[in-house]
Amino acid sequence: MLDLLAVAAHGAAEEHAEATAFGIAPGGYVALAMLVVFGIMLYAKVPALVARMLDAKIADIRGQLDEAARLRDEAAALKAEYEAKAREADAEIAALKAGAERQAAEIVAKAKTDAAALIERHHAMAEAKIAGAERAAVAEIRERAATAASVAAETLIAARHDAKADKALVDGAIAGI
Repeated sequence: MLDLLAVAAHGAAEEHAEATAFGIAPGGYVALAMLVVFGIMLYAKVPALVARMLDAKIADIRGQLDEAARLRDEAAALKAEYEAKAREADAEIAALKAGAERQAAEIVAKAKTDAAALIERHHAMAEAKIAGAERAAVAEIRERAATAASVAAETLIAARHDAKADKALVDGAIAGI
C-alpha cells in the first residue's frame, strides 16, 4: 500500500507496453482478419448473391404489386358492372311500377264503366219490370172493369128490359131488315 501512495505521490504511473507479433498490434490483426473475411466474401461472390436475392425479392414484390393492380382493376370493372346492373334494375323496377300503376288505373276505369253499365242495365230491367207490372195491373183492372160492367149491364138490362121490351126490339130489328 505504501507503494501505491508512493506512486501517487510521484504523480505518474508506469506505462505498460503493448504486446505485438511481427510488429503488428492486436488492432492490426483484427483489421487484417476483417480484410480476409471481405476478401473471402468477394471471392465467393457474396455481393452478387445478395444482389440476386434482393432482385428476386424486388421481382416478387413487383409481381405482387402487378397482381394487386390487376385485381383492383377487375374489382373496379365488377363494381362498374354491378352499378350498371343496379341502375338497369332500378329502371326496370320503375318501368314495372309505372306499368302496374297504369294497368291498375285501366282496371279501375273499366270497373267504373262496367259498374255504370251494370247499374244502367239493372235500372232498365227494373223499369221494364215496373212497366210490365203496370201493364198487367191495367189489364187486370180493365178485365175486372169489363167484367163488372158486363155484370152491371146484365143486371140493368135484366131489370129494365123485360120480355115485352125484348119483343119490341126484335120486331124493330126484323122490320129493319
